[in-house]
Amino acid sequence: MAHESILPEGWEKPIGYANGILSEPGRTLYLAGQVGWNAQQVFESDALVPQFRQALLNILAIVAQAGGKPEHIVRMTAFCIDKPAYLAGRSELGRIWRELVGRHYPAMSMIFVADLLDHPAQIELEATAVIPD
Repeated sequence: MAHESILPEGWEKPIGYANGILSEPGRTLYLAGQVGWNAQQVFESDALVPQFRQALLNILAIVAQAGGKPEHIVRMTAFCIDKPAYLAGRSELGRIWRELVGRHYPAMSMIFVADLLDHPAQIELEATAVIPD
């Protein structure tokens, strides 16, 4: 199964995300927002970067449980409560992404919010994956 990144003619290539992903038929997995806690719902860090890593690991664990791989993720939305911390940590966040997901970049949005439900969550990731039949 292939996912194709869609880039209109004449547009600059986005860095670290895709504007659109065209996906072949498969099973669609909708993932609830995942915060940076472990499998026992315990935060091991109050900091954004380690929470991002854990939230992404949580996303990947759910995708794997459904029979998918990181490259099957077609959309991800991140909700973050600390824009300065996000901007300061961008290079480390990118390194973590490449370590865990590789060079696959789904359609993504970053939204800064006032707060998240699960304290002391700094970031929450929500995703959609299309997994081959």
